[in-house]
Amino acid sequence: MTIEVDLAAPLRIADLRAAREPITVLAGPEVRDRLTAGRVFLAKVLGDDRAVYGNTTGFGALVGYAGRADQRDQADNTLAHLGAGQGPDLDPALARATLLVRAHSLAQGASGVSPHVVDALAAALGTTFSPVMPRLGSVGASGDLIPLGAAAQALRGRGNAYLYDVRMPAAEALDRAGLTPLPLDGRDALALVNGTSLTTAALALALDRVRTSHRVIQQLTCVLADLLGCDPQFLDAGLLDRYGHCGAIEVATTMRTVLAGTTPSGTRPLQEPYSIRCTPQLLGAAEDALRYVDGVVTADLAGVSDNPLFFPDGDRVVHGGNFFGQPAAFAADLLTNVLAQLGNLAERQLDLLVDPVRNGGLPPMLAAGPGQQHGLQGVQLASTALIAEIRRDVVPAAMQSLPTNLHNQDVVPFGTQAALRALDQSRLLSLITGSLALGLRQAVHVGGRRPTAPGCAAIVDALSEAIAPIDPDRPLDEDVRRAARVVEDLR
Repeated sequence: MTIEVDLAAPLRIADLRAAREPITVLAGPEVRDRLTAGRVFLAKVLGDDRAVYGNTTGFGALVGYAGRADQRDQADNTLAHLGAGQGPDLDPALARATLLVRAHSLAQGASGVSPHVVDALAAALGTTFSPVMPRLGSVGASGDLIPLGAAAQALRGRGNAYLYDVRMPAAEALDRAGLTPLPLDGRDALALVNGTSLTTAALALALDRVRTSHRVIQQLTCVLADLLGCDPQFLDAGLLDRYGHCGAIEVATTMRTVLAGTTPSGTRPLQEPYSIRCTPQLLGAAEDALRYVDGVVTADLAGVSDNPLFFPDGDRVVHGGNFFGQPAAFAADLLTNVLAQLGNLAERQLDLLVDPVRNGGLPPMLAAGPGQQHGLQGVQLASTALIAEIRRDVVPAAMQSLPTNLHNQDVVPFGTQAALRALDQSRLLSLITGSLALGLRQAVHVGGRRPTAPGCAAIVDALSEAIAPIDPDRPLDEDVRRAARVVEDLR
């Protein structure tokens, strides 16, 4: 069943996820009326010989010079100089999510864009077409100019694109998808590139993945505590109420539900290591931070990132900086810090689980026959490498401003880099949680007690059904990925 996305309704992260496959994008009468009104107003403004950035002027630092008189030439003028991106292609799924974010922004009618531009974006999203967009080239100010420029060119049949995940010349991809090359004038071209749609899409998808991992770590912490026979008093409601932080109170409530019915073994120390005892405080602080990121993403998905904006009712053309991605930059840096600490926690929990000194006497590395077999030894090594990779990249991007564009862009947010990095690292975090989940499955096989809480037992059962015990040793790379998928699909 094809997912429908109505451009007149609020855009959701679920819509961005769905856009990896063909979707139906609806631009109904309300959207068309807004677009038509904006376009009519633009014609009036230009007819009055008013100055409009990108229509009557050059771009960026060259705004003081006249643009090309022919608006079709002005479109070429806009896009040709942006063909300077470098690095690997962005994931086609991310590129398609970016097109959807851009379509929603333009559909609000404040950009003066032609209705057929939004129609073209909708038509492309109804197929498997995805523009080739370079990863490197945006500073997150004046929009994601270079990546979005590549997307606009691909929609025109220039550059390259993917169709059914096969890379080919964009003109060929359009033809095979039954799409028509998109004609643009100067305002259309600038409106396609002068926004933070890539940054917003990457941040939204990264947030979605980190929220999933956050939920998974809550559940796996409960399984770990139950499997070891821990006393669940570290989740006591009165204890957390006195702590006073909303996120911690909410996380502890969720974890108490998963651990409901557990029976402590009575053999554990009075106080567990912090990787168990302090999880409601750590995961609660993460929840509070994620709520801030939620707010930024919600605002960015609803907002118009463009310049200038057109207000027909007030007869105004307003030049400003709505393409400046500072909110997303701050949010993405915060998200990176959150996911790094989540990874730290999961990696330390795995370390506890494979250590016979702290795991209640289970065999070292959870090996079915220590020495003859090595159990989780390779998986733990890989998890340590993964968290080191995450931590290496935690330096904030949002304060790395460098002036460019003849000091027209004399301060920049680098939100694109921050958001793309958060998305990359969110995938690594999933592998760390998958490693922990695999360890919990193996612990039961080598003598760990079956969890006594029904909620925890259900998680172990799901893992055991999907993954054979590690006995004898085997390559575990795919098992880690499978374990991650199993726990991420649980609700």
